[in-house]
Amino acid sequence: MFSAVMDAAQALGVSSTHYLQTHYKDAQGLFLWVSWAADLRNTFFIFFPLWFHLRSSVAIKLIWVAVIGDWLNLVFKWILFGERPYWWVHETAHYAGMARPHIEQYPMTCETGPGSPSGHAMGAAGIYYTLVTSILAIMTSKKKHGGKTSSNKNWYLKAVLWTLFWGVQVCVCLSRVFIAAHFPHQVVAGVISGMIVAEAFNRTQWIYSASMRKYFYTTLFLTTFAVGFYLLLRALGVDLLWTLEKAQKWCARPEWVHLDTTPFASLLRNMGTLFGLGLGLHSPLYTEGKKSSGRAARAACVLSSLLLLHLFDSFRPPTHTAALFYLLSFCKSATVPLVTVSLIPYCVNRALSQHGRKGL
Repeated sequence: MFSAVMDAAQALGVSSTHYLQTHYKDAQGLFLWVSWAADLRNTFFIFFPLWFHLRSSVAIKLIWVAVIGDWLNLVFKWILFGERPYWWVHETAHYAGMARPHIEQYPMTCETGPGSPSGHAMGAAGIYYTLVTSILAIMTSKKKHGGKTSSNKNWYLKAVLWTLFWGVQVCVCLSRVFIAAHFPHQVVAGVISGMIVAEAFNRTQWIYSASMRKYFYTTLFLTTFAVGFYLLLRALGVDLLWTLEKAQKWCARPEWVHLDTTPFASLLRNMGTLFGLGLGLHSPLYTEGKKSSGRAARAACVLSSLLLLHLFDSFRPPTHTAALFYLLSFCKSATVPLVTVSLIPYCVNRALSQHGRKGL
């Protein structure tokens, strides 16, 4: 019974993909761009450095929401065993005696992990929910401390931000269905899950004062739990990497199957980011860098961070050896928040100090 219901839902999803690809083919470029923009990499390389130098508490929360949300997404995927449209349509017996719908594939179609819930939808929902609620909280705080914001303006701001939020979610969901990476029910589950994670961290305060020990033990626990869960299910005869074979078999082009979309790649990337944030916040350079907090210093930090991280993002760890790839991915991810939080502010502070001395 359950299998029949899932087949019907997934067949409806394939039909939705076919409809979008047929009737909105001209929007292909937009859908591909939205899928790229919704990747969590852009949170780490763009949103985090931008917000950290404007309002550090928002940036810290963004990292925790992104990392914990993606970790939960990994665990959910291992439990739910979700199919993906681009291989399911070729293997299902649902179309026995019927013509299978033809769906196109794109460079971002061939993700190698299970499909439910959608990581892109979950990540986008969590990140944008955090941004919207944080901006509204900042505006409310300003109003309480003497700001003269009218109730009408406050209402308009809420309307604009939440309209933008839902507009982004619809675009992300449609893009993931369009490129045949997810079924509609998977992206809906992702949006709901992401909002729940973000709301949970809206109610969590200890992350802003977490010690380096907490960062270390949290990173260790999350990594150990995921690896242990994987080994346990493998010992029970459950192959959690079953999707990699399907991706390699049914992807239209072998070069579209990327190692960085595997479950362990995302795990180590996220753990590296969280650990790097802890290192950065507890570095002596961070304390020194905080001495310059003026607008010029912040602007210099933002521009320097975005430029340096853009160059750093162009580095791709070699994929010929999986262990080396995972190790370098962890180190690269840890470097991103470490550089943003401590190294760049320290360098900017020293540069401004030197400039000030010359001015005297």
